[in-house]
Amino acid sequence: MRIKTFFCLCAAALIFLSTSLSADMPRCAAAPQSWYDEFELLARVIMGEATGEPFLGMVAVGAVIVNRTRDPAFPPTIAGVIYDPDAFESVTNGLIWSTTPTDEMYRAAELALNGYDPTYGCTFFWNPYKPVSPWIWSRPIVTQIGNHVFAY
Repeated sequence: MRIKTFFCLCAAALIFLSTSLSADMPRCAAAPQSWYDEFELLARVIMGEATGEPFLGMVAVGAVIVNRTRDPAFPPTIAGVIYDPDAFESVTNGLIWSTTPTDEMYRAAELALNGYDPTYGCTFFWNPYKPVSPWIWSRPIVTQIGNHVFAY
């Protein structure tokens, strides 16, 4: 009986707090993403874009996506950046949903989300050994990690 009473009191307190605090909080047009949703999505793009790259290259791909959320030229969320039309080939062709990322890819996503950035703030990356749009070469290259170059 005590446990049931305890849970009822906790539920009542949560309801009270959520209604009293919600009046002070700004309204959002959409529900915010959870950290896990961003983590999973970022790991999947790392899988799609950086499979076969060294671990630091995987972190760098994740860091570019995080950096784009801070740049006003790009959408402000991880999902917004990732689903920006034609931004990432692995999203466009569905590769990110073809398999599950490895533990190493999840670790790379975690490091990127926590602020580790081996690209020094870059917002672009590409493989210079593959065909790419000519405009990308106008971006100043900062570093190369594995088969990718990273640029502003």
